[in-house]
Amino acid sequence: MQSWLSVLTLFAGGAAAGLVAGTATCAAAQGGLLMGLVDGCHGRDPALVGWFLAGRLASYSVAGALLGLLGSAVSLPPRARGALLVAAGVTVIVFAVRLMRRGRCAAPAAADAPSRYRAPLLGAATVLVPCGVTLGMEMIAISSGSPVAGAAAMAGFVVGTAPAFALLGYVLRRLSRTRLARLAGVVAVAAGLWTIGAGLNLGGWAGGTIGGTPPTTGSGVQTVTIWATREGYRPAVVTARAGVPVDVVFKLADRGCTGTVTIGGRDVALPATVRLPPQPRGSLRYVCGMGMYTGRINFL
Repeated sequence: MQSWLSVLTLFAGGAAAGLVAGTATCAAAQGGLLMGLVDGCHGRDPALVGWFLAGRLASYSVAGALLGLLGSAVSLPPRARGALLVAAGVTVIVFAVRLMRRGRCAAPAAADAPSRYRAPLLGAATVLVPCGVTLGMEMIAISSGSPVAGAAAMAGFVVGTAPAFALLGYVLRRLSRTRLARLAGVVAVAAGLWTIGAGLNLGGWAGGTIGGTPPTTGSGVQTVTIWATREGYRPAVVTARAGVPVDVVFKLADRGCTGTVTIGGRDVALPATVRLPPQPRGSLRYVCGMGMYTGRINFL
């Protein structure tokens, strides 16, 4: 039985992770869904951001409970998360276009009613749009082995990121009342395209360049060392011999979305060493949990 002290510790740890590390990455990846609250007259209601955050808290808590109860069995594979990112990017673009084309408000009170239902649904949908720190929290929920502890970790994370989302919602509402609404819409379109690109990257549907430096070898097992930084993986491309097992040593230089890597069809929390069996000639691609940064191992 999970003690209440450990549950509170997980909640506090999740809140700290959300406040310190998750603010920038999650606001960038998921904040575009807030555009759905300001694409018309009803976006002027400040309570909608609260409903958005309430929906986000509910979905993350449920997800954390399921992860703690069932473990990795309920985790989405990288390709599924990539498809969801593409869908989220398209949704953001649709909201942005509606914001740029919106007209004058004839009856704001009537417009508020349907948006009160949409706000929590959009907030709940953010759990389907992964950001790097979110994946780390999901792994903590899985390892907790308890639905209560898993829910506490994820709920704490949402509480930690709440100030950033509240501020973003306030800024979007203010812009929606001015002539800058079209500019905000253009920025949102760019964010949507970026999200689509990240989804294509995470799903393995985007290409990249090939090149690199030789690895160190020994005892019949090759070793390559890769550092995860805020700017990506260094070196981004390495080479190894085909037909020989290789240990890929991922070291963590900075906390961020590169702290979770998808390689060989599975997610790995860093730092970690990933043993790969003998590979044929060609290249193996890996990507961060958000689909933002990629790297390659070329087997020659």
